[in-house]
Amino acid sequence: MNNPDIQSPSHSVREFATTHWSVILQAGGGGSEQADRALEELCRSYWYPLYAYVRRQGHDAEDAQDLTQGFFARFLERKHLQLADPERGRFRTFLLCSLKHFLIGEWEKSRAVKRGGGHASFSWDEQAAEDRYLAEPVEGLTPERIYEKRWAVTLLEKVLARLREKYVAGEKAPLFDALKPYVWGDKMVDGYEEIVGRLGMTDGAVRVAMHRLRETYRELLRNEVTGTVASPADVDEELRHLAAALRS
Repeated sequence: MNNPDIQSPSHSVREFATTHWSVILQAGGGGSEQADRALEELCRSYWYPLYAYVRRQGHDAEDAQDLTQGFFARFLERKHLQLADPERGRFRTFLLCSLKHFLIGEWEKSRAVKRGGGHASFSWDEQAAEDRYLAEPVEGLTPERIYEKRWAVTLLEKVLARLREKYVAGEKAPLFDALKPYVWGDKMVDGYEEIVGRLGMTDGAVRVAMHRLRETYRELLRNEVTGTVASPADVDEELRHLAAALRS
């Protein structure tokens, strides 16, 4: 994935998602069926950065799979939600600290969550996870750095998926697919001619569509990041952190 310009601010955010912190606090307070689903969706979104962290800690693939599943099983059972405190900072930091706490204090207990021997939190493609991990750089990334980098990539992938949903809903999927490679500001090597011809649009219309795509992307990105921090005042700092993690 190319390094996007994720520091560009946008001051016209028109929608605000339920924050990750509000999901955690609602679930920790007894929750509801809706809160449970939202909590599980958070886990589904961010399992790979945690799996990569466990693998980089030195655990083999099977143990890493069991530990990650064990952590999420307990997380979904609200075993760690009492530690949640938005005032302590970033959601990504809370999640990693919760995992570290689990690894230090509950390794032996996690053995009971071996495949077939306990309750899995949710299904995931274990082989695909390991294949993805094996494609990671062998050197240069500590467990913490690989977690931060994969967190940033995962967040950007979520934003891109939400962006595509908007275009699909507006019956503009072909436009999105044509412009997607340039959403992060990459220069069009062959200019707009190929897209103009493929979509039957004028050069000016394509340029306007590209501007709107990038503007909407920045809005969705800020919206997503807002959901992971304690205060809107922390968004710009978090965007800078994510950009640095991608460059690492």
